[in-house]
Amino acid sequence: MAWFETWFDTPYYHILYKDRDFREAEHFISLLINDLKIKKDTTIIDLACGKGRHSVYLHQLGYNVLGLDLSKESILQNKKFETDDAAEHFLKFAVHDMRNEIYPEVSAEKVDAVFNLFTSFGYFDDETEDKKIFRSVANALKDDGYFVLDFLNANWVKNTLVPEEEILKDGIVFQISKKIDNQFVIKDIRFHHEGKDFHFFEKVKLHTLESIGNYAKEFGFERVKIYGDYNLGTFDPENSSRCINVFKKKL
Repeated sequence: MAWFETWFDTPYYHILYKDRDFREAEHFISLLINDLKIKKDTTIIDLACGKGRHSVYLHQLGYNVLGLDLSKESILQNKKFETDDAAEHFLKFAVHDMRNEIYPEVSAEKVDAVFNLFTSFGYFDDETEDKKIFRSVANALKDDGYFVLDFLNANWVKNTLVPEEEILKDGIVFQISKKIDNQFVIKDIRFHHEGKDFHFFEKVKLHTLESIGNYAKEFGFERVKIYGDYNLGTFDPENSSRCINVFKKKL
């Protein structure tokens, strides 16, 4: 199994990242929605939604939201947030591999926007797999719909990489090592818990702005904005922490 198929479904993944900043995430979503002027009552897919924090907030803002994720454990937990058939706006979750087409039984109609947030891209060795994501998003979107791909900035990662660190969460000492190997940033995660040693890793390809742009162009997208951080700051190729791409599906 691929690393993300095992690591994301373990309780330890959620322990390690339990302190993610929800306020920052909600602030970013609010800024993004306002800047793109996405109309209320429209439908947004939160692709690779994880625990559903962005999906829930988008629904609170007045959107129909479909959260999709490969992790069965995450989707099972997210089901408690779903709306019933009488709700004014729907919030639904489903298990889905983002490389696959978004079939009618998951989303009956084409949608107004697809958000892929907080580095949920670049997991695959073969670029053919990356392209499948752009294809599936293009087929799910209405003409002129938005695809927001929030990715890390490869140059910033290279310039700020911390090779070794220890993180204490819930009494567990996570020993983290990072390296860049063949254009992938690899995070090695080791820890001991309840008498057992554990070892997981994360591996994300350092896609450049150009390579992402080429994928998008191949599947009928036009890049209309690039943000450099979660405050929608101007993108600086060397110093921005994020590379937040906003694409529009061409008519």
